[in-house]
Amino acid sequence: MTIGLTHFLVLAAFLFVCGLMTILLKRNAIGILMGVELVLNAANVNLVAFNYYQHPGSAAHPLLTGQIFAIFIIVLAAAEAAVALAIFLSFYNSFSTIDVERANEMREQG
Repeated sequence: MTIGLTHFLVLAAFLFVCGLMTILLKRNAIGILMGVELVLNAANVNLVAFNYYQHPGSAAHPLLTGQIFAIFIIVLAAAEAAVALAIFLSFYNSFSTIDVERANEMREQG
């Protein structure tokens, strides 16, 4: 049995659904951030898999477009995580919680 493009697409779809469910069901801001990271990793799996199976280039000159885009997404995810964690830390210092539903209640009361 060989691993083909379909296997990678199923894996990416599973990661995407897990990330989406995490975003929708978690009340904790850190959990929501983890869901966003899962969605971005699903996109990375798709980019690298499509690059490998659809546009591999030649043996002497492989096309690395998918890998370059994946690295770009990883850099953006790291920057997004740093900014989000700074926002969460500031929010925690102000309200002593990172529960996103409690944040709405506090905004309405304040």
